[in-house]
Amino acid sequence: MTYKTMAVITAIVGFVLGVGYLLAGALVVGRWQIEPTESVLLLGRRMGILYLGLALMFFLARSAPVSAARTALSAGAAVVLTLLPLVGVYELAVGHAGPGILVSIVGESLLAIGFIRILYVERRDAVKG
Repeated sequence: MTYKTMAVITAIVGFVLGVGYLLAGALVVGRWQIEPTESVLLLGRRMGILYLGLALMFFLARSAPVSAARTALSAGAAVVLTLLPLVGVYELAVGHAGPGILVSIVGESLLAIGFIRILYVERRDAVKG
């Protein structure tokens, strides 16, 4: 998968999550069987704005050539998308979230694999020279 494809997919997912958290936060957190309290919804709206910003960054950077900035975006995404499913598995295991979180865990893991692969391929190509 190319960086451009991963950036566009990440932008779409980020946009959908951003709009979802802003406009339907109770539905989004309800998938994980979390009580949609005012505090949870407040944090969700703030996360929604962050997701929209990330979506815009990845969309605008979709055609960026290999560079330090593009590597930084890919590495940051790889770290976040590796840690999110790990935390999700933990929260599910201790009973803080329901089985609906598994959809998020799988999606985040797939995106993480995509960005890790891009970093590996770009590194390999740079070494080949």
